Amino acid sequence: MRLNSAFLACGAVSLPGVIAWGSLGHITVAYIASNFVKQETAVYFQDLLRNDTEHYLAGVATWADSIRYTKWGRFTKNFHFIDAKDDPPSYCGVDFDRDCKEDGCVVSSIQNYTSQVLDTELWPWRRNQAAKFVIHFVGDIHQPLHTENVERGGNGIHVRFDSSELNLHHVWDSSIAEKMLGGIHRKPYEAAYRWAADLTNEIRSGKYANSTEVWVDGIDLDDPIATSMKWANESNAFVCTHVLPEGPEAIVGQELAGEYYEKAAPVIEVQVARAGYRLATWLDLIVDRLSESGAPVGEL
Repeated sequence: MRLNSAFLACGAVSLPGVIAWGSLGHITVAYIASNFVKQETAVYFQDLLRNDTEHYLAGVATWADSIRYTKWGRFTKNFHFIDAKDDPPSYCGVDFDRDCKEDGCVVSSIQNYTSQVLDTELWPWRRNQAAKFVIHFVGDIHQPLHTENVERGGNGIHVRFDSSELNLHHVWDSSIAEKMLGGIHRKPYEAAYRWAADLTNEIRSGKYANSTEVWVDGIDLDDPIATSMKWANESNAFVCTHVLPEGPEAIVGQELAGEYYEKAAPVIEVQVARAGYRLATWLDLIVDRLSESGAPVGEL
């Protein structure tokens, strides 16, 4: 599904406010997915999400973050990550039985909410919420520090970035991506829209064109745990190679906007691209399954 550049010029489409991956990453992932889903998938999710514009995925991409600290949504707080109890940089690896908390994690949540989207006996509002969770959690699992236990996924590691005092998780959630785009100036949707268009071109005919078959290799709607664990371990491997290459103690207080940023930026880019392309594939598989089951698909 192609994005309409008129959105950038007129700003006519009303989109929700964003909390401060960060919103930029999540929205970009959603726009990339919008570019690659089948037409029947787009129509189906436009109907389910009650938004018949091209922003139907992007408009809900940060919803799961917006509710996690509310009284109602507090139960979802552990669903955004899986805490790998490994030992970077000497060993990185995620183990579902060891690392997924008793009340859930991002891996079990992708399974749970995918099953809810597929359950046509649920009320539409339940399946609407489930779809929003799936869209968000596929993005989350591609952020390396959403798959790491050390200092609460880097939240407890204090660093500097362009002279600002931040924690390492925030740097990987937001700061690196924002610097890559020259700053988003409080307009994350426009920045995400443009970034998604650039990455879409790279996926279709640029540097990622030969990678897409590998990106979706092993995706299995019948085994969401194995599928998302593969993604989680891929993300977690970057903790050893790029996030904490010299260990958690060595990075404390360091300025990360220089050489560290130059090495990290390509990781952020490829992870956002992978997440968007994989999300499109996952949503296509959902709609294909619904079609096979006789569920009404393809009409608004």
